[in-house]
Amino acid sequence: MWDLGLIEERFRHVDGGLMEIRHTREEDIVRLMEIYAHARRFMAGHGNPTQWGATWPPEALIRDDVARGHGYACVQDGRIVGTFFFDCGVDVEPSYAVLEGGTWLSDGPYGVVHRIASDGSVPGTGGFCIEWALEQCHHLRIDTHADNYVMRALLAKLGFVCRGTIYVRDDGTRSPRVAFERLAKTMR
Repeated sequence: MWDLGLIEERFRHVDGGLMEIRHTREEDIVRLMEIYAHARRFMAGHGNPTQWGATWPPEALIRDDVARGHGYACVQDGRIVGTFFFDCGVDVEPSYAVLEGGTWLSDGPYGVVHRIASDGSVPGTGGFCIEWALEQCHHLRIDTHADNYVMRALLAKLGFVCRGTIYVRDDGTRSPRVAFERLAKTMR
């Protein structure tokens, strides 16, 4: 299985600067919350006002991501420009146990990306983060709201395939999400 403690940081030049992925740290929290605030405004302005509403994700959840080692920062030239949650293993996302309207490509271990956001300053940040996550585990699943046309377009561009609908618990209700999956070429 994958040892997240040994994940290598990846570097690439994006938009004229050097971009890397690293674990988030406690001292990053204020910046991460600024990025999430920007992402909420962006989503609302692009036809998706309800996915994160006015307060998602809460700071307590981001602090938990940091503490558990599942929070990641996308850094360009020393400045955090994006952030996301990443984990991998067997059945790491309980909401993916039941998939309606389709089947998963593989029943093996997989990685999951949640809460991906950028500050909008560097084009390609989201794609860089998702490609990095795929390199770590070679099998990635991700879900989003049906109204998140920007994320859906990015996932299609990156070769993800819509697999069906999953449901997550939101305030005691079951909320539908469109589920996507991609296997790295080495796994096909």
